[in-house]
This record gives sequence, structure tokens and C-alpha cells, in this order.
Amino acid sequence: MKDPNSSRDIGPRAGTPLWLYMAATIVAGMLLLTGAALGSEPAQYLGQATEPLTWVLIAMVVLGELRPVAAPGQAPGNGSPTSLPFSLALVVVQGLPLALLAQVLAVAVAGTARGHAVHRIAFNAAQYVLCLGAADAVLRLVLPVLRDSPWVPAGEVIIALALAGAVHFAVNRILVRSAVAMHERSSLGPALLKDIRGQIRVTCVLVALVPLVVVAATHSVLYVPLFALPLGALYSSAMLSVKRDHQANHDELTGLANRKLLNLRARSEMDRAGRHGGRIGLLLLDLDRFKEVNDTLGHPAGDRLLQTVARRLSHSVRPGDLVARLGGDEFAVLLTQVRDSAAAAEVAARLRCALAEPVRIDGMDLDLGASIGIALFPDDADSFEHLLQRADVAMYVAKSARSGVESYDPGKDRNSTARLSLYSELRRGLAEGALEMHYQPRVSLDDGRVTGLEALARWQHPTRGLLLPEEFMPVVEQSNLFRAFTGQVLDITLARVSRWREEGLTPTVAVNLGMRELLDPRLPDTVDACLREHGVPPSQLVLEIGEDSLADDGEAAAAAVHRLRELGVGLALDDFGTGHFTLVQLAELPLDEVRIHESFTARLTDEAGTAAVHAAVALVNSLGMDATAEGVRTRELAAAAREAGCRTGQGSHYSHPLRGDEVPAWIAAHSGGSTAGTCA
Repeated sequence: MKDPNSSRDIGPRAGTPLWLYMAATIVAGMLLLTGAALGSEPAQYLGQATEPLTWVLIAMVVLGELRPVAAPGQAPGNGSPTSLPFSLALVVVQGLPLALLAQVLAVAVAGTARGHAVHRIAFNAAQYVLCLGAADAVLRLVLPVLRDSPWVPAGEVIIALALAGAVHFAVNRILVRSAVAMHERSSLGPALLKDIRGQIRVTCVLVALVPLVVVAATHSVLYVPLFALPLGALYSSAMLSVKRDHQANHDELTGLANRKLLNLRARSEMDRAGRHGGRIGLLLLDLDRFKEVNDTLGHPAGDRLLQTVARRLSHSVRPGDLVARLGGDEFAVLLTQVRDSAAAAEVAARLRCALAEPVRIDGMDLDLGASIGIALFPDDADSFEHLLQRADVAMYVAKSARSGVESYDPGKDRNSTARLSLYSELRRGLAEGALEMHYQPRVSLDDGRVTGLEALARWQHPTRGLLLPEEFMPVVEQSNLFRAFTGQVLDITLARVSRWREEGLTPTVAVNLGMRELLDPRLPDTVDACLREHGVPPSQLVLEIGEDSLADDGEAAAAAVHRLRELGVGLALDDFGTGHFTLVQLAELPLDEVRIHESFTARLTDEAGTAAVHAAVALVNSLGMDATAEGVRTRELAAAAREAGCRTGQGSHYSHPLRGDEVPAWIAAHSGGSTAGTCA
């Protein structure tokens, strides 16, 4: 049979309900095939078997079975075969026995070409034999005389063929989805309805071709192969649609589901569990020591390791469960049905065992481990966002305690109530315009003139006053608020820049991007629309990308950086020196500026650390990028940063962050300043 969610063959154990069902289906198909062959006139069908038309139709059936039309959400080999118009045409033109033999041959050829197991090929052959038998029964019931010469599709004939096609689809759907439901141990109703709209559309197109194929066949055998052209175009179009759907919902490196697909599937399963009762589980996995592998062997080795992890996880979960990669070395497993936390813990233990076997890469045996957090719906959370948060809390506990697996425990989540409360308050604050932007000047270390500003978010909390980013940004990054937050930051900042332009001030303004904002596919459009709305040229906006964002998922982040560069905005690497970003990665990115983190800058006054900072700044300058020293708090540090080769500096030595209306006066007061600068 065909499993729509996997390329693996389903081999049921003997004696199980699925095994009995498949065996019964195969026996029923064999009986129908035998009965059709015995009930026919041998001489008649032997004569038809020598006709060129028969062989052309058989060839088209085989070709169509090799080229199924998949709907979005289906694997390319599991769609509706384009053999349908030709197999039904064979029923009409040459009779059921030849049509059945052609279909069995086609299934055998296609199954062998795809490497399917014998039991799967046999089930698929029986499945189509029963479908064609049901379609033939409908045609004989409605149209006692099937073949006239020449065959002209009158109104009642078209209706009969439509009914035959509908019965073929219904029988095929019931046979396959029943087996899938047994395999996944799920209800038959949802299994029958899954992805049904797309398959109905494809089947309608294929059935509509049946009368045309029959008319062509009865007039000239040479017309029949011409149908390969429109069906080939349909196949190519469907494959392109499936490819786009797969790219949008799957991780490029591992082929696993991505965060988007996990979100959609989890919400669907939560709706089902809410209606019918039951629980679903979410397992969040974080690999232990992965960063060491990445740093020691490089990113290509790390990528191969992630691909190995993905395969092991996919082969260790139950049918119907979903494995997703959330980014970096973080994976998630959605358990679509789970009895309780103990059952979920058993699955988690099995996953850890699968990962425990050493992986050999570049001649080295690498030991893998994982910390796994478990959260259940509806026991621990009533929404996907909360479920993900609480699985993350449990995973953090497992990693901290080195216990390997932990289920969510409210007693160990000291901050969960406060965090959820802060989430609700922030969401309301964004809706009510409680976000403010302050701006910290960056100045030239040579002459003290202002070279730009960095936009820093502040939240005017109704009871706690003005909150700094470290108090609310974790909530933004870990929730679905990041897109609304980034949109507001850009809107407020660029509106202020537009007002400054009217006053004759044109400083560049930098806006910081987090990992999720950077990888958001809508970000370039959001930035472009905001620039156009406020009439600000792209060159006046600088987007700051944190080093941790590039280090966690370098390939995806680098692609996002290149997309942003196409807008014409400035690009800066922020917090350089805090993570594991490699110098090779730095050279490959189209950056204008590198911001040296204040912890790194502080080493300039320490003899032991000066050489390392000088070397890093020299490298940045050699790549044609400007170096900015962050956290400049004293005159001595400013002088040391200048000596190290930094072009600009930023910190409390020059100015604390200013409100937007304070910036013009500050710039005017410091337009002729010096490198010594004073704190405003």
C-alpha cells in the first residue's frame, strides 16, 4: 500500500489487523482478476491482445502509473496515477480482463522501479483491480452495451463514465485510507478526509479525459499517445507545486518538517483532540555537545551530523507522529496520540537510545546525546505557543539537571506565570502603542562627529515603568509577537527618521534583528514597504544582525542577509566576539560594519587581551568593513579603541540613549566635538 507520509514500505506483522486487512484485499483482488479472466471469451481477448491499440493503451497505463500527479502535502510518488484515463478507456474499448491485466502490469513495473516490497506491490495491484471492477460494474449497470463503432459519447454515456470514475475514486480512497488508519492507529473518518480536496480535483481532471481517450482510440491508435503531452504538463505542474509546498514546509538541510508545518499540524491535532478527547504530546530535543563538533570539524561535518540525527529520529517515531527541525541543533517531535506523560517519556527514551549510537564522520566516532523536554495537551497547555514554551522549560530542566528527559512540572517553572503574564501585557502594549524608541549616538573616533544612531526599544509598562530590552525581548523571541514587534520598531524608527530629514538631519539609523526576525521570509517586504511609506532612502537604514543568529544557522542566515542586501540597506554584524562565528563566514557576508561587543572592547585596557582585539579589528578592516567599538565608557577606552583601528565608538562616554526629540539638539551641540567627547 502507499503511505502518504513516508517513503518507507509498511510491513505489518503477521496476524495483526492490518496484516489481515491487506491479505483479505489481495485475496479479493486475485479472485476478481481470476473471475474476469475465466468469464471471458479466450479467442476474443487473444485477438484483442494482438491489436496495436491494446498495446498502446497498455503502454500509456504503465507510463501513467510511473507518473502520478501529487497534490500539495503528498509525497511525489503517492499521488493520483495518470493511468486512470487509459485504464478506464481499456475497460470501455477492450473490456475488463485486459484492463485488469494492464493495471497489474503497470503496478508491478512502477513498484519495482521504486523499490517497493512485494507485499506493497501486491496490495496496490489488488487495490486497483477492485477499483476497476467496481467501475466496470457501474458501467454495465448503467450502460448494458458499452462498445459501439464508432463510439460517440452521448449525454448518458458521459454521466455513466463520471459515475464510474467517482466509484473508482471512492473504492480506492476507502481501501488505501483504511490501511493507513490501521497503520497509524487513528480514526477512519479523519484519515478518509485528509487531503481529499486536492485528490478530488486531480481525479476530476483525469476522469474528464476518459471519453476523449475513448473517442481518439476508436478513430485512430495514433491519437492516443498525444495525450501524453497534456498529462505530462499536468504532471510537471503538479510536481512544481509539490516542490514549492515541500520547500515552504520543510527544512532544506534535513528534509524534516519546519516550524511552520509543525505549527499547522499541531493545531490540527489539538483541534481533533479537543473534539474527540485524548492527548497529544510535544517533545523538544536539544543535542548535547553539537557546538563542539561544529567548532572542531566545521559546518559541513555539523550538517552531516544533523542529517544523521534527522534520519534516526524519523525511523524511531511511531507512524503518524511528526519530526521537525526548529533550527540549529533543536528538533521537535509531535506525538499525535499519547496516553500520558509516562508513555511520552517512553518515546523520548527510545529517541535517546537511537541517538546514543556513535556517528562516524571524517574518520572519527562521535558520541551523541540529547536533552528532551515533554509537554502534553491539554494537561500542560491549551495552545501551541504555550505547549512549545513548556516543552522548552522541561528541556531546559533536563539539560540543567543532566537527567536526559523531563516532563513539564509547574513547580520547576518558577517564571512561567510571570512570563505568560508578561506575554499578554506585551501583546496588549503593542496594540496600544506602548513601545518607544530611544537612540544612542555613534561617533567618529577621529573627530568626534556623529556618524549614526542605534535605535533601542523601550516598553512603557503600565505599572513597572520604562522597561529595557533584556526584560521583555526573551518573550518577543520565544513567542509569535516577533513579527508585530519588528514591524512596530521599523515603523516608529523610520517615522522619526523622516521627521529628522525634514529638519535637515540625515544620520544613518541602525535597527537590531533577532534570529527569528532575520529568518522571517516576510522581512524584506516589511522593510521595503516601511521605507517606501515613510520616504526614507534604504541607505539611511542599517540592519544589525547578532553574531549568535549567524552562528546558530549560518546557511539560512547568510541567505537572509543576501536578500536584505538587495534592498540597498546597510548591514552590520552586532556583538562580534560573543559567540562562535567563524572568520570564514565573516568574509563571505556582504557586511558594511562589525560592532565589537563591549566585553571584547573592555580587553583593550587589559594587557593580556589587547593583542586579540587588535588582531580581530585588523581582520575586519582588511575585509573592507568598518569596526565600531561598543561599550566605550571612558576617555582611555576611546583612545585605546582608536589605536586598535576602530573607526567609530558608542557608549556612555559619549551619550546615554536619547529620546527622539532630544537627538537634534544633541547633534547640534556635538557637531564640532572631539574624540574626548562628554556624556550628555
